[in-house]
Amino acid sequence: MAEAERIIGTPDIPDAAGADPEQSDGGNGAAAERGDVAARPRGKRRIAVLFGVAALAYALDLVSKMIVVARLEHHEPIEIIGDWLKFEAIRNAGAAFGFGEAFTIIFTVIATIVIVVIARLARKLYSLPWAIALGLLLGGALGNLTDRIFRAPGVFEGAVVDFIAPKGFAVFNLADSAIVCGGILIVLLSFRGLDPDGTVHKG
Repeated sequence: MAEAERIIGTPDIPDAAGADPEQSDGGNGAAAERGDVAARPRGKRRIAVLFGVAALAYALDLVSKMIVVARLEHHEPIEIIGDWLKFEAIRNAGAAFGFGEAFTIIFTVIATIVIVVIARLARKLYSLPWAIALGLLLGGALGNLTDRIFRAPGVFEGAVVDFIAPKGFAVFNLADSAIVCGGILIVLLSFRGLDPDGTVHKG
């Protein structure tokens, strides 16, 4: 809980109590001397990067699924690299990579929560790598959530369109790929101690 509060934090309050950014730098310096936080200039907010990456990931996922449904569904799989990689249209009622098909509504709720949390983080987002990572997560979550809302068998129970089928692995889509890449990047950033607000946290 404490870690979540540290990352999400509270909304920025501009010019609170008339504080000067140069004066507040002294507090950061003191914290750095204690080994808690290394002071780092915030620079510009990265909200535009976050939503730009999310929009690109969402658009690529949406267009790819439209093509798959129109051209590949109910047809033979297309071999891309022999048996090692195929395009094969399937409908997946579970989570990423076909897991948990009995919990479609739960995964829909989880995706919605993820989107809300990312929107909250955007208020204090100054780190470019975090903006890219969260953008990938947001775009991927929106892509699969769109399927769950608008596709059969019903609202919030829709089956996600998957089509990338590596040999010996589960079939997935571009939204799943965006979510996984974003998650991996977040783990790497957390190990490096980089927070979404651009500061470097030293535990």
